[in-house]
Amino acid sequence: MSPNSQPRVVVTGMGALTALGLDVATTWEAMVAGRSGVGPIKQFDPSRLTTRIAAEVKGFDASSVLDRKDQRRNDRYVQFALVAARQAMDQAGLPAHLDGEAAERTGVIVGTGIGGIRTLADQVLLMGERGPARMSPFLIPMAISNLAAGVIAIVFGPQGPNFGVVSACATGGHAIGEASEVIRRGDADVMLAGGSEATMHESLIGGFAAMRALSTRNDEPERASRPFDRGRDGFVIGEGCGIVVLESLDHARARGAEPLAEVVGYGATADASHITLPAAGGAGAVRAIRRALEKAHLSVDDVAMVNAHATSTPEGDPRELEAMHTLFGERAGQVSITANKSMIGHTLGAAGAIEAIATIMSIRTGIVPPTINLEDPDAAATGLDLTPVKSRRREIEVAVSNSFGFGGQNSAVVFRRWNE
Repeated sequence: MSPNSQPRVVVTGMGALTALGLDVATTWEAMVAGRSGVGPIKQFDPSRLTTRIAAEVKGFDASSVLDRKDQRRNDRYVQFALVAARQAMDQAGLPAHLDGEAAERTGVIVGTGIGGIRTLADQVLLMGERGPARMSPFLIPMAISNLAAGVIAIVFGPQGPNFGVVSACATGGHAIGEASEVIRRGDADVMLAGGSEATMHESLIGGFAAMRALSTRNDEPERASRPFDRGRDGFVIGEGCGIVVLESLDHARARGAEPLAEVVGYGATADASHITLPAAGGAGAVRAIRRALEKAHLSVDDVAMVNAHATSTPEGDPRELEAMHTLFGERAGQVSITANKSMIGHTLGAAGAIEAIATIMSIRTGIVPPTINLEDPDAAATGLDLTPVKSRRREIEVAVSNSFGFGGQNSAVVFRRWNE
C-alpha cells in the first residue's frame, strides 16, 4: 500500500484512570491545575519498605463492566482496562457490544509492563505457606500480560487483531503506534489501544526500591516526583490506565464520529545499550522521534509541544533533555515540554497511553499542563521551556508523546490537531 493510499488514522474516543481521577475529564482538570496525585500507600501496609508513597487510583469500582464474581476472576489491571475501554468506546459512540462485520473489523492492542503482579505475588506467597494445591485455578489467566486485550474482546465483542504489548514503560506508546499501523495496512477499521498497570504490591515496590530507583521523600509525597529538578531522588510508582479508540478517517466519517485528533506518525527504536539506563545523549529517543516525524511528513520545526517521558530519575531525565537539544537545535527553547509524571507518578506500561491522552487534550484545549515541583532545573535543561509549576496557554498544531522503557525500548507518537 503506497503512502498516498493509506488511510488517515484519527482518535475518536479516550478513557483514563489515574491518581488524579477516574476519567479523562477529571484527570485533565487536575493536571491543568497542577495537583499531585501522590500520597501515602493505602492499599497495603508499606511499613517494611524504604518507599512508602505512591500515586494510587482512588475510589475505583469495576461494577459497571463486571459483576462481583468476574471481578474476583480478573486482576485489577484488567479491570482498569475494561473500565477505560468502556469510557473510550462510549465517547466514540460505539455500541455496548460489537457484532457482525463491525466486530470483525475492530481489534484491540492493550499492553502492560508488569501484568497481574498482585495476583501472581499473592499466589506465590500462598503456595509457600500452604502448598500448590491451594493455588487458584485463575492464577495464570489473571496474571498473564495479554489478558487485558483478550478480556476487552470477550466483554465488548471485537474480533479483529488482538494482542498485548510488553515493552516496560514504552508499552502504552507502542500499543497506540502499532494499532495505528494495523489500521493503515487495512487489517482493521477500528482499534482500541493503550496500556494498563496495577502496581500496588509490596513485592513490586520492594523490587524497585532494591534498585534504588524510587523516591524516598515519604514525608512530602506531593513533592516527591520532580522531573528535571536537581533535587529528584527517583521516581514515584503509580497505577492507572489509558485507552483510546483509533479508526480510519473514512470509517469515522461514515458513522458520524467526531475526530478528536489525528495520529500522523509513530517511531520505535532500540538503544541496544543497557538494561535500565538510556543511551548516551538520548540517542535512541532522537531516532524514534525523527522516524515518527518522517512518517508524518513533518519536520522538527512543526512541533510545538513534547510530552516528555521524564520519570524523575537522576540518569534518565538529563538524557531526554539532551535529546531535546539535539532534535530541536536553535529552536529548542520554543518547544513546550511537559512532564505529566510529576503529578500522576510513573504508571509503567500505562504511562505512554495516559500521556498520549494528555497530549491530545493539550492540542484540543491549547493548554500545556505544568511540570510541578520543578524549582531548580537540571543543568541539561538550560535553554529549554519545561513549563515549570504552572500550566500555560499555547496554540498547538503538532505534538509528540515520548515513552522509553527498560531494555532500551523507545516509542514516539506524533499527534496533530484534527483538520479536514
